[in-house]
Amino acid sequence: MHLAASGRVIIQLSKELVEGQILCDENGTRVAKVMEMIGPVKRPFASAMPLTNSIKKYIGKSVFASEESPVNKSKKFRRKQK
Repeated sequence: MHLAASGRVIIQLSKELVEGQILCDENGTRVAKVMEMIGPVKRPFASAMPLTNSIKKYIGKSVFASEESPVNKSKKFRRKQK
């Protein structure tokens, strides 16, 4: 992972991900959300929005895609309480 000047995180990927995919560390902590895919197809990169204020401690470490993509996840609706 690399922190860009815009505040986004640039991540080198080992496999292609979908936009909206959540990236976690080895403990399962949500670290970033993939916003767009960039770079060549053979060596893809992703631009991701950090989901934590302490993103600098994850720079240079491996992150993993979460099992369930929020793009494909069904939305749960709540009823308004009176």
